[in-house]
Amino acid sequence: MTVPRTDLALEAADDLAARAKKFSLPEGIQRLESLQEGYPVTDIRVTGDGARTLGKPAGRYITVDLTPCFQRQQAFFHRAVWCIAYQLRALLPHVGRRSQVLVVGLGNRAMTPDAIGPIAVENLLVTRHMGDCLPRDVPMSSVCAAAPGVLGVTGMETAEILRGMVAHVKPDAVIAVDALAARSSKRIASTIQITDTGITPGSGVGNHRKALDRRTLGVPVIAVGVPLVVYASTIASDALCALGEGEVEEERIAACVERVVSEKLGEMIVTPRDVDALVERMAGVLADGINQALHPSLSSSEIAQLMAQ
Repeated sequence: MTVPRTDLALEAADDLAARAKKFSLPEGIQRLESLQEGYPVTDIRVTGDGARTLGKPAGRYITVDLTPCFQRQQAFFHRAVWCIAYQLRALLPHVGRRSQVLVVGLGNRAMTPDAIGPIAVENLLVTRHMGDCLPRDVPMSSVCAAAPGVLGVTGMETAEILRGMVAHVKPDAVIAVDALAARSSKRIASTIQITDTGITPGSGVGNHRKALDRRTLGVPVIAVGVPLVVYASTIASDALCALGEGEVEEERIAACVERVVSEKLGEMIVTPRDVDALVERMAGVLADGINQALHPSLSSSEIAQLMAQ
């Protein structure tokens, strides 16, 4: 059986249910759906044997569908920011004036589909260097940020760099922002996944590095990811399966496409033509959401004023 490649727990759960031809998920996998600020939010909770069944570490995977934000509906950009902030605060251990949080932008700044992490951290309100200058009557987190680069540029594993940062800063939590790979092209730059299981840098493009999670860094790691690529084999398989009939036919076509594409084209990934604009837009939404989550007592205009100083 060919398993479609995706970093999104929601897509993996949907595919699992479809293949089992059941409306309910296996034991150890729970799915909760809600509407937050006008956005569909799906909370996948994985425990016990569900981790092996789903192929994902045990934990929570919150998926926010931002499609309404890009239909230019009234006030939906600000609502998207509030929605992301709310979901982040639900996973962060505690956020307040004395909280220490390290935000890292993973990826390669020189490669547009992989640059959302570095671009997002450039738009954060960092406050750690202010120390005692922070207003005592306004709860604000002590925030520092970094874009550690990629192994091919630095010669160091991201996990090695972050272990040094964590040892020095001693944060209460780490927020890691990275690009992901999706199963469906419709989810590119329109979905955000927030999880408390950490992240494996490079997994979206098949270049798996050492995982960044509580076990490797010693503190909670909240991963925030946006799908920006899909595999060419997945697109080809979907197109051909639409012409086939029945599950057996789809399995045969998917296996054939996987073999031909991998042999002739290698692990080719596809990204939209306007990916530069999409990355800038999504990085802005993520940065504003993280800012609002870490400084809940400040309005968006107050955060903007502080960043302009």
